[in-house]
Amino acid sequence: MSKIKPSQGAPYARIMGVGGYRPTRVVPNEVILETIDSSDEWIRSRSGIASRHWASEEETVAAMSVEAAGKAIADAGIGPEQIGAVVVSTVSHFKQTPAVATEIAHKVGAGKPAAFDISAGCAGFGYGLTLAKGMIVEGSAEYVLVIGVERLSDLTDLEDRATAFLFGDGAGAVIVGPSNVPAIGPTVWGSEGDKSDTIKQTVAWDEFHAERPEKFPAITQEGQAVFRWAVFEMAKVAQQALDAAGIAPEDLDVFIPHQANMRIIDSMVKTLKLPEHVTVARDVETTGNTSAASIPLAMERLLATGQAKSGDTALVIGFGAGLVYAATVVTLP
Repeated sequence: MSKIKPSQGAPYARIMGVGGYRPTRVVPNEVILETIDSSDEWIRSRSGIASRHWASEEETVAAMSVEAAGKAIADAGIGPEQIGAVVVSTVSHFKQTPAVATEIAHKVGAGKPAAFDISAGCAGFGYGLTLAKGMIVEGSAEYVLVIGVERLSDLTDLEDRATAFLFGDGAGAVIVGPSNVPAIGPTVWGSEGDKSDTIKQTVAWDEFHAERPEKFPAITQEGQAVFRWAVFEMAKVAQQALDAAGIAPEDLDVFIPHQANMRIIDSMVKTLKLPEHVTVARDVETTGNTSAASIPLAMERLLATGQAKSGDTALVIGFGAGLVYAATVVTLP
């Protein structure tokens, strides 16, 4: 017979607060056109993007995260010292170690929480949310700070006509805490490693150091392959998340997909047959693709503008490099 005391946490978990930070510099398509042969009309028709935010030297991954986290903590109505864990999803913090989560935890005044980074690309927020839910139900933390943050302008090849216009910078954060009712559904997540080359960094860090290529490493992708995968396969995953949560499309209030491309978003809405009353996040138009930050940033904007409200039922799904994905249904804070 085991002598180990069983874990005891909250019966359920929920998102209690959300915060976002967008860099002050707004970059319209006209700036992108200075380095690629294209047009504003082509960029908008292919991606739906009109502008994006790019970080200054001072707007580091940590600095943006601290700003977003502060707003999420205030929105949740807790003190930073109550945070038991900090989970940061990012692919653009260039230090392999220590994790930027430790720096963020210190700067927000969280005391001595568990703190670590994860690398799950554009699905990173969903991965972090799932980990946070597990911690709260298991009892290892009462409140968890989950952050998605990127400075993808650092990894953008401004001469690559296929990707130069896609990426933006920013940070989104949520506080996940205890709940007496289910407020974060089962997560449908996974990976398809056989397609890992469809979105990738052009040069590994060790190769860059050893070979000194002319260009700094950047993110590249096979656009058509990614589009087909996202439209057809991720709609299936989104439906599985609805089924797992016992939610029908007509029961949804909000749909918050990863803000990768407006055409992908529109296609998923059509494939899922979402009713007209469902509010769909389209933050990509003015924020671009911010990878791990895109879902919490879109969530924050919908709530701030009144397009969504506290208590709404939302389907969230992230997907990207790996190829990895994560989808779940949540109650908005």
